Amino acid sequence: MSIDPAVFVRRNTVIEPLPLVPEIRLHLASEVTPIWQASEESLAQRAVPPPFWAFAWVGGQALARHLLDRPEMVAGRRVLDFGSGSGLVAIAAAKAGARQVLAAEIDPFAAAAVALNATLNAVIVEIVTTDIVGLRPDCEIITAGDVCYEREMAGRVVPWLRALAGQGALVLLGDPGRAYLPVTGLVERAHYLVPTSRELEDREIRETIVWQVMPE
Repeated sequence: MSIDPAVFVRRNTVIEPLPLVPEIRLHLASEVTPIWQASEESLAQRAVPPPFWAFAWVGGQALARHLLDRPEMVAGRRVLDFGSGSGLVAIAAAKAGARQVLAAEIDPFAAAAVALNATLNAVIVEIVTTDIVGLRPDCEIITAGDVCYEREMAGRVVPWLRALAGQGALVLLGDPGRAYLPVTGLVERAHYLVPTSRELEDREIRETIVWQVMPE
């Protein structure tokens, strides 16, 4: 890696609040293509992972709003935010009073973004950079936003989330109806109309559901 990920995040993003979650500000990119090209140039390689961390996806915004509106759900508890991206949901959990917040993110640029965004919002978030799918984290609440966009990803993650629910965790999934969202085993907890961008979605507002994942 030819550049410090934290330096890259600072150089290629601007600090902005979110329409649905104005309590939180993030380092965000304005467009997908320029930051993706900058990532490839900085790493001197092609086919780098998409910069998911540089945008506030609708599933994450819905989850963040849900946690902030219901702080009693997470207050004093341990929370794991899987596929944390920008760290939005993890930050919301910390602001809502969680005792400990873990953000699981294997992309080094995303991990740097989570750290910078947590500092920006004056909260403490611990970052886990290993692949934890299949493991049993010591957390009462598991959150995952927008993880059902690819068959392979959903095929790995959804059974693991169901297993965690079966072990007693409250598992919350934020999703606007991605292609590989399960059609069974979900209970709706809340729904939101989330402003977004046509750079990211096929419309400017997406109806997004916070689902509780049930055991098998």
